[in-house]
Amino acid sequence: MLTNSFSVIIAGGKGTRFWPLSRARRPKQLLKIIGRKSLIEETAERVYPLSGQKQTLVVTVADQVKALRRELNTLSKHNFLAEPQGKNTAPCIGLAALEVINRHPDAVMIVLPADHWVGDRAGFRRTLKAAAALAKQHEQLITIGIRPNCPETGYGYIVKGKAVAGNNSSTPFRVNRFTEKPTYAAAQRLIRQGSLWNSGIFVWKASVLLELLARYQPAIASGLESIKHAASGHSLANPGIRLRAIMAREYSKMPSVSIDYGVMEKAGSAGKVLTLEADFDWSDVGSWSAVHRLLRKDGNGNASQGRWLGVGAKNCLIHAPDRLVALIGIENAVIVDTPDALLVGDLNRSQEVREVVEELNRKGLGSYGI
Repeated sequence: MLTNSFSVIIAGGKGTRFWPLSRARRPKQLLKIIGRKSLIEETAERVYPLSGQKQTLVVTVADQVKALRRELNTLSKHNFLAEPQGKNTAPCIGLAALEVINRHPDAVMIVLPADHWVGDRAGFRRTLKAAAALAKQHEQLITIGIRPNCPETGYGYIVKGKAVAGNNSSTPFRVNRFTEKPTYAAAQRLIRQGSLWNSGIFVWKASVLLELLARYQPAIASGLESIKHAASGHSLANPGIRLRAIMAREYSKMPSVSIDYGVMEKAGSAGKVLTLEADFDWSDVGSWSAVHRLLRKDGNGNASQGRWLGVGAKNCLIHAPDRLVALIGIENAVIVDTPDALLVGDLNRSQEVREVVEELNRKGLGSYGI
């Protein structure tokens, strides 16, 4: 187990690309779409051996806290931080950094999303232990990179610079720049250049992160400083009425910005970011097509969760736990059946499911949406 480290699980997302299974009261991280356990339960079990349960924090929005506590019922209620509202990942991670420093001023944070898939837990922990050692040694921001196996256009890419001294099992590289969601041709070029996918898994000292937030996102840093002053050394996981009101006030003034855009890209240009290549299989489980890639398939490329039969069906994903689905001559399709809504679409366009949710809201059908 790592000493003086905290694992911080970011769990405030809604998962609009997993409609109709994902809903307001059942966000993506609570879904069991890969195995018998929810995505967040799998994530938590991966990180417990790194920092221990006592030093594993879950950060989410206030209206998801109860559901997440039920799902991770072995974690103390004092391990859950509730944001007054979702303002993307920079404020969220900054809030977690305040709590980490309050508990251990020199601690390292391992920051990771709640809804990823990892194929090798031992490799995952091996990589993150190496990253934590780097964060202590260099006082840099560390991002975990994934070696691409295809020119994926939905991911961000890390353009590597020069190698720096590492340990015996891994070589870190300086980050020259980040490239978000390139075209297919640009993704091919990036792969040829040795670029990595940006996993969204980060490791750094909490103090270093807060310093860089103050430099690059002063509006967020100012709000966090006000929250810190109001907390007066007390835990943010159990705020009283006054502190909750101050948190809500300060959050309302913060910009909604991702840690990638708000800090990582700027710090990378300033030579403050290193990347370490992952020693494990990974997916961000970002769409139904990603689920299809991860599940076991039959001889025609069909993957299923539930009862179905097909005549001439090829390369389909079927999620139908409650009733039989029959397919005739259909290819490259996603079919997701729930009690009150059915999704049928082109598997290759499953990223566009979020547009369905937007259209539901525009047409006054928000009760079906997220």
